[in-house]
Amino acid sequence: MIAQTIHPVTHDLGQFEVRRVLPGKERTMVGPFIFVDQFGPAQLAIGTGMDVRPHPHINLATVTWLFSGDHAGAIDHRDSLGTFATIRPGQVNLMTAGRGIVHSERSPQSERDAGPKLFGMQTWLALPDGQEEIDPAFEAQTGLPVVEDGCARAIVIMGELWGAHAPTTTHSHTIYAEILLAPGGSLPIEAMADERAVMLVSGEADVDGHALALYDLAVLQPGAAMTLRSGNGARVMLLGGEAFTSPRHVWWNFVSSSQERIRQAREDWAAGRFPKVPGDDEEWIPLPQAPNTASHP
Repeated sequence: MIAQTIHPVTHDLGQFEVRRVLPGKERTMVGPFIFVDQFGPAQLAIGTGMDVRPHPHINLATVTWLFSGDHAGAIDHRDSLGTFATIRPGQVNLMTAGRGIVHSERSPQSERDAGPKLFGMQTWLALPDGQEEIDPAFEAQTGLPVVEDGCARAIVIMGELWGAHAPTTTHSHTIYAEILLAPGGSLPIEAMADERAVMLVSGEADVDGHALALYDLAVLQPGAAMTLRSGNGARVMLLGGEAFTSPRHVWWNFVSSSQERIRQAREDWAAGRFPKVPGDDEEWIPLPQAPNTASHP
């Protein structure tokens, strides 16, 4: 059964919308997932693009996943490690901030020339106790395992599901998958994770007869075996993993078990003590006075 339903907060960014379900007043985390954004589908005007200027992170890992199909697009990633990677559908980008990293995300020039398309997920994973200050790192994984069963197809992005294990690094027990259901398709949702949730991204689907609303995050009852079904076809994200026993605080782009650590990161960014992003160091996002991502009481 569905234990909790979280409705997204929608941010209209002009040419596309971003829908945020975590963190929120109702719930901060599902497994290690502490931030969940869904963006698009969108077609931007020719000559324009997405430009997320350099900004910092600490004590978390970011996961970027783009959907295939009519609105498939690409994003150029640069970070302070000197990484440059173009994110495309079927490739998961995992950036581990650890003790601190800076990155930018922009539409490639080829996308700007044609009119950029955007459709995907941006999620953050809190790092577990004892690993929050690990060395920053970046990886891009392709060749992810695909599980197919009749009218159902699932891409395992992180962790192990349906007997398939993704090569993507995990710092705590994590499950993350994109599920595509053809009309009449169904797929069992394993009950091995402490916490699990699903988000309907397109089409229509239900979990054991409980209809999913588009872009809502449906948190599933722990330990219960369930079946995801669709009569007309759907795209659904499954996420979750290990339940954290110690709380995490969120302020802007910073996540930590220590509020003092977040305060230090704020001071470091304001003072210019974070590293620069090679190839994208002429502008940056200033420290906000009132961030739209903050801890909730």
